[in-house]
Amino acid sequence: MYELRPESDQMKANNSIFRSYKLEICVGSISSALVAQEFGADRIELCDNLSEGGTTPSYGMILQSKIQLEIPFFPIIRPRGGDFVFTKDEFQIMREDVLCCKEMGCKGIVIGMLRKDSTIDMERCAELIALAGEMEITFHRAFDRCVSMEGALEDLIELGCHRVLTSGGKESAFEGTEKLRSLVRQAGFRINIMPGSGITHQNLQKIAADTGAYEFHTTAKKLVESSIDPVNSQPYRTIETDGLHVHKLKEILKQIG
Repeated sequence: MYELRPESDQMKANNSIFRSYKLEICVGSISSALVAQEFGADRIELCDNLSEGGTTPSYGMILQSKIQLEIPFFPIIRPRGGDFVFTKDEFQIMREDVLCCKEMGCKGIVIGMLRKDSTIDMERCAELIALAGEMEITFHRAFDRCVSMEGALEDLIELGCHRVLTSGGKESAFEGTEKLRSLVRQAGFRINIMPGSGITHQNLQKIAADTGAYEFHTTAKKLVESSIDPVNSQPYRTIETDGLHVHKLKEILKQIG
């Protein structure tokens, strides 16, 4: 039987992070993390392999983030791309990564595990949360693959997660505003609904107004060309954070806050 965090601790932690507009930037490099911080991000989701939707960053990347960042950063705990149903060996890797993040003093982690029937893997999520100790827990967009988002939300509240990243089951948060608004109402003060996917300075204000959410997640990305491949003469391209975009997003939140 899985073990849940005490409700009093959960509610105390959740209440302390509500009703304050926050901008989380998803990054795939330490350089992007530093740009996001410089231009106003409140929190970083730290990933590797953004093209795969994000996988667990290396020990070195987490260490450098700990040394160089002043804002909180949450490493994603995901051993591979693809689906969110993990093998026994993959789960053991996730357990070790959670312990590593805890030992390194991370403020939070991002997790997400489903059963084959597209419901929350309660037992194994609870095990990771127990290992996490005092770290905050964000459940990522595996949530959008659940057969019932309403039921899944109650499961995450029961587990003691602090927030859930979701696009409302749609390709983008802008398309999913109706479902996001419903989830925000269902959640109340029990868990934070954080819209993400496709959020830009052009749609953030409307998404905030239409959903009632207070935290927002985006990569604020741009493609950067670096050196030229000497074999085919094509430039190498990487996904990096656009500081100007982060600044515009943060200014919007300041205005509506």
